[in-house]
Amino acid sequence: MKVLHLIGGGDVGGAKSHVLSLVNELGKYIDVKLISFRKGPFADDARAMGINVEIVKTGTILTDIRKILHIIKNEDYDVIHSHGAKANMIAVSVKKFTKIPVVTTVHSDYRLDYLQNILKMFSFGLINTVALRFIEYHIGVSNNFKQMLIKRRFSPQNIFTVYNGIDFKKEVSNLSKEHFLNKYNLNFAKDDVLIGILARLHPVKGISTLLQAAKLVVDKNPSVKFLIGGDGEERKSLEKKASSLGLNNNVFFLGFVNDPLDLINCIDINVLTSLSESFPYAILEGALFKKATVSTNVGGISDLIESGKNGFLFEPKDHKTFSKHLLNLVNNSSLREKMGDSLFEKANTYFSLHNMCKTQLSIYNTILEREDEKRKSGYTYDTIISGYYGFKNIGDDAMLKAIIDNLQSYKKDVRIMVLSKNPLETRQIYNIDSINRFNIPKIISIMRKSKLFLNGGGNLLQDNTSTRSLLYYLGMIWLAKKIGMKVMIYANGIGPLNKKNNRKLTRKVVNQVDAITLREELSHREIQNLGIKKPKISLTADPAVTIKAESDEEVSQILLKENINPSENLIGFSVRKWSDYEKYQTVIAKVADYIYDTYGVKSLFIPMHYPGDLLIIDNITAKMKNKCYVIRNKYSVPQMLGIIGRTQLLIGMRLHALIFAASLKIPLVGLVYETKVEGFMQYIDQPSAGHVSSLEFEKIIETVDCVWNKRDSIKKDLEKTTEVLRDKALKNAKIALELIDEN
Repeated sequence: MKVLHLIGGGDVGGAKSHVLSLVNELGKYIDVKLISFRKGPFADDARAMGINVEIVKTGTILTDIRKILHIIKNEDYDVIHSHGAKANMIAVSVKKFTKIPVVTTVHSDYRLDYLQNILKMFSFGLINTVALRFIEYHIGVSNNFKQMLIKRRFSPQNIFTVYNGIDFKKEVSNLSKEHFLNKYNLNFAKDDVLIGILARLHPVKGISTLLQAAKLVVDKNPSVKFLIGGDGEERKSLEKKASSLGLNNNVFFLGFVNDPLDLINCIDINVLTSLSESFPYAILEGALFKKATVSTNVGGISDLIESGKNGFLFEPKDHKTFSKHLLNLVNNSSLREKMGDSLFEKANTYFSLHNMCKTQLSIYNTILEREDEKRKSGYTYDTIISGYYGFKNIGDDAMLKAIIDNLQSYKKDVRIMVLSKNPLETRQIYNIDSINRFNIPKIISIMRKSKLFLNGGGNLLQDNTSTRSLLYYLGMIWLAKKIGMKVMIYANGIGPLNKKNNRKLTRKVVNQVDAITLREELSHREIQNLGIKKPKISLTADPAVTIKAESDEEVSQILLKENINPSENLIGFSVRKWSDYEKYQTVIAKVADYIYDTYGVKSLFIPMHYPGDLLIIDNITAKMKNKCYVIRNKYSVPQMLGIIGRTQLLIGMRLHALIFAASLKIPLVGLVYETKVEGFMQYIDQPSAGHVSSLEFEKIIETVDCVWNKRDSIKKDLEKTTEVLRDKALKNAKIALELIDEN
């Protein structure tokens, strides 16, 4: 593999360290070359490291582009990797002529790069903003930056993360503390605690926050000294501010530090006060020397520093919290040592130069594989998934997560587009591409570039709620077939279909699809009753049974947040609004009270649709005489699964609350409001207490008593049942991928 890196060449700080260390390490495994568009320290340092570097500075952009095209033609590169505004612009132009894939690393928030220079903001800044849109693949140097790009509508599936990394095996600075201080004519007492920062003196670095905190620290402990390493346009104003705060004897501006590691070696506490960052090397350099660290919670820093465990984090500009953390460390040398050791261990494990290089090589391989796949197939996406997504319903979210996870478990790099009511939220949660489900022109355009259309999970083909939704889903299926896509109805529940014309239309459209998988027997019978026979039909299971719950530790923290004792026995309730709701709410309230009076177990009400279910829950709990608990906040699918996993028994209307319980071997009682609930309970051979419109207190407590008394044997039965269901659920993904792989 041959990779050509392009960079402006005026870079300093983290971007410079990232590129030079990465290119140098990559050179051990692949053929890599670095092009710098200017002479100077960057290119000189690269050459000193033994990197194959060439300076391209012809005088104009056009001749620079011609020179790069000449290099590529003669040396035959596979990937172009650009860094920064000028390199991105040139890479876009070069790609147009060579068709070589381009990936760019986003080292900073490109919208903030030139805030202090209006001319550059509207020249380099604007050019870079446009160029980034024409580059297909992007790398963020932290997960925070990846999320930033997703929010700005870059393709999640083409965004990667490569954390900065350093060589933890390298020899560290041998310059003693005394020699370093003498170099800057500083004479401190032996017991003085030194706090240091390495940063460009620029507004985004938040040095004024450091000075405000320093004032509070020094007022309580005058022996603390602050060393500021770095230079920049704010130096004079910051020095004036330090003087006005009376910090002349405690804060020292060192200017540019030739060897940053000498400063890190000298200090006791490493700090960072930036308003915005990606993943700064200054933090890793502190970790290399096992220095206790306090930093603003920006960029990807929280991926390394767990506040209170291996360092401290505070919000930008919060100098009061910052000073408290500093004083905590200043007054406790053993805590400084403990924090430093813990930070080193995590950084050495996850943020090493070797890991950075390994991740980058994997990205290059992924890009080349994707480009090869696109050339062979002619498709941009393997599948489009359509369903009731983006409506804040945990059940539908669970189905989408499971479908994506199951497909990716068999084909890691499967290319997915989801139709959603809230595309941005869908992109952020699932890291896949998403467009608005009603943007028909865009959907048609995407369909022409995609192979398989999935009608994904849920009771989509029914007219019990409305005919409009049925017409939408049938319309999407018809459109996909019209364009020439393969179509699969994926783990659906079918029905009820009450209207004659709706049944006729459903039969006509669905008979055209390529494959149908159904999540329970009731839907299978409905398909047969509709006269749908042409597609390949399989009885499988709801994909949500394959989802894994959040960790016990995380779930315990959630329960504590909700003021619930994690060790307390609970019976779960999942309810929703339905017709005749006043009557069934009164019955459920009586049942919850009966359970507490009889078994001494409190009820936990769990909203599967947030916040819609909370209104019904509050109505029910207001009718109760005994204390109960309510989950008040919105949580992810694995978190909700974990919450349900803490119950001893679940009584539920919401289908996916019941599916979650069954998958966790939690005994359950169904409350039927639609046939899909009854269908699932029959499918797993578990009891329901009847339809909510005619719910009787005596009937439900009889069922609850029976299930409670047999819960140990029910758990064993569910263990066998759910093992079968998981295998059936995975069959959905296998069938879908077979359709994708067919010619």
